[in-house]
Amino acid sequence: MKIYRIGQLAQKTGVSADTIRYYEKEGLINAPPRSPAGYRLYSELDLQVFMFIVRGKKVGLSLKSIRELLELHTHQDEKTCADMKQFTSEKLNKIQAKIDELTQMKETLEIIAENCCGGHESARGCSILKAFEAKEKE
Repeated sequence: MKIYRIGQLAQKTGVSADTIRYYEKEGLINAPPRSPAGYRLYSELDLQVFMFIVRGKKVGLSLKSIRELLELHTHQDEKTCADMKQFTSEKLNKIQAKIDELTQMKETLEIIAENCCGGHESARGCSILKAFEAKEKE
């Protein structure tokens, strides 16, 4: 059975040793046993769990969501594909809401930027500042 020290695990997962310690502190993975010299010793299973976490982060899941997903994974015999589909659908809905919000922000900033002359005169009369002043008054 392959055993990894924290630096080796960091290299394999592409995250820093500090991140690994943080995930451990947050309870995403159990504290590993330690060598007589005090080094954390991670197993192949720990590596798989960390890769699971890294993949979750890559698709934008929060640590809370990853924790939920790990719980579903741990109890997969008690769960159904419908449970997993619901979990994923909820995350997709949240992502779509963020996309919609960002799109609205982008469109608003584009309009504000288009209305600015971009000249070298004083910013006192700048339409960008005026747009934000108008929003504050509403």
